[in-house]
Amino acid sequence: MKPLLNPYIHAFQSGAAINLGEQVKLVAEVPLADIVEETHRLVESAEKQGITLRLFGGMAIRLQCPSATHRSLERKYADIDFMGLKQQSRELKKFFPEMGYSPRKIFNTMSGDKRLIFNDIDRGRRVDIFLDKFEMCHKFDFSNRLTLAELTIPLADLLATKLQVVEITEREYKDIIALVSDHDMGDSDAPGIVNVAYLAQLCADDWGLYKTFTINIDNIQKALDIYQLDPKEKKMVHDRLNNLSARVEKQPKSMGWKMRAKVGEKKRWYELPEGDKEVVT
Repeated sequence: MKPLLNPYIHAFQSGAAINLGEQVKLVAEVPLADIVEETHRLVESAEKQGITLRLFGGMAIRLQCPSATHRSLERKYADIDFMGLKQQSRELKKFFPEMGYSPRKIFNTMSGDKRLIFNDIDRGRRVDIFLDKFEMCHKFDFSNRLTLAELTIPLADLLATKLQVVEITEREYKDIIALVSDHDMGDSDAPGIVNVAYLAQLCADDWGLYKTFTINIDNIQKALDIYQLDPKEKKMVHDRLNNLSARVEKQPKSMGWKMRAKVGEKKRWYELPEGDKEVVT
């Protein structure tokens, strides 16, 4: 009888433990080729280990919005973005290698208290995890909001991370239109609802955020004709964005907002984050 193939092969494919006498060697699982299936695998595996991970970015839009597959709104998804908790940074550094990802070592050493990056080298795929706070063109603290929704950050926060982009691109336009098209506007974070009251308050406390939001909302309204939405869909997106704008304008503004508004555009009100780097170790 032929000897068995190397026992590491099967274990590597299944993510199982290899028992060699008294030694137990854990072998990393292999990331799935399909990015949607891989996203579910990561979230479900983290949940089983008591690790809080919530999606944001393009993959979150893809999973929350049927319209993201619309012929004029669909796009490619190269990476997976998560929000996590700073207090679980150590667990995350252990979790992703177990899931088959290589850490970006220098970056994680220098920035591991606020952001972590892991790579699937074979597929050129990156997983980006922000811890507690999301900091790009504007800053948000999501540490107390990650358990308000399942799978992704709340819809309002998902919209905020798109509307905060200063040098906005077509992918943000598509994601915002899909999100607004598929969800009602309301005053809570209930499933299927974009919490307009929350967004209005964010803008009322921060003139810079207000400025970026209102510029982007106006530009999206003007660009709606580019996308092949049927008349009812287009009107619904237009009306919902108008509702959001009206609520933002109506919300009483803080003293800090009023003082910053006097300075206006004389002083830059946003940051321009570094561009994404290619997958590296």
